[in-house]
Amino acid sequence: MFGQTTFSEGKVILLYLSILFLHVYKRKNQLREAYSNNLWDGARKTLATLWDGHGAIWHGYEIHGLEKVPDEGPALIVYYHGAIPIDYYYFLAKVIVQKGRTCHSVADHFLFKVPGFKLILEVFSIIHGPQEECVKALQNGHLLGISPGGVREALFSDETYPLLWGKRFYRWVYERFRLPIAPVYGGFPVKFRTFLGDPIPYDPKLNAAELAEKVQQAVQALIDKHQKIPGNILRALLERFHREHKD
Repeated sequence: MFGQTTFSEGKVILLYLSILFLHVYKRKNQLREAYSNNLWDGARKTLATLWDGHGAIWHGYEIHGLEKVPDEGPALIVYYHGAIPIDYYYFLAKVIVQKGRTCHSVADHFLFKVPGFKLILEVFSIIHGPQEECVKALQNGHLLGISPGGVREALFSDETYPLLWGKRFYRWVYERFRLPIAPVYGGFPVKFRTFLGDPIPYDPKLNAAELAEKVQQAVQALIDKHQKIPGNILRALLERFHREHKD
């Protein structure tokens, strides 16, 4: 019985790998062009295609409002940080595959200490700051993704999806050691959807604090509109079988 189960699981994995291969093969002409321009452009697009295929297969990933991301010029992408921001990775893949743009991203310092991560962080333009580097990326016309809540939000938020921005929320272990100490969980093939809000135009009359408050209200409005509270794994699994979502 054990041998049969293992063999069946192996066949399922092989089927999924075959589907992923077909996702890549379907875009072979795009990938050939990307590799002809630059080695790392081709590598980025290949990995983005794999991630895009994985999102479609495992989570039925959907993105609503991708047309709001500009085709050129700078823009700041502000997002809610889940326990593991897989949905953001899928978003980055969509931007590369469908927009042909690489979104620079701000990550926590600990990620740069993980052995073997250096190359992929460089290729996908992941930075840990500081502020000057973020400004430089925008001045150079890039997209820049940032989660103000960061790892604090990932570790200490819950199924009600509270926004944990700034230093008002004191968490001794994380603030002391700057390491994400949390149990590993998840991986369920739940439904994933990303909703992009309307752009907030630059207003020179707003100071940094006022702009942050405005952005926070906009993110909270998206959560209120599209996220069913509290979050529920079983419900999210069932949503794979229909296309309805919270209006």
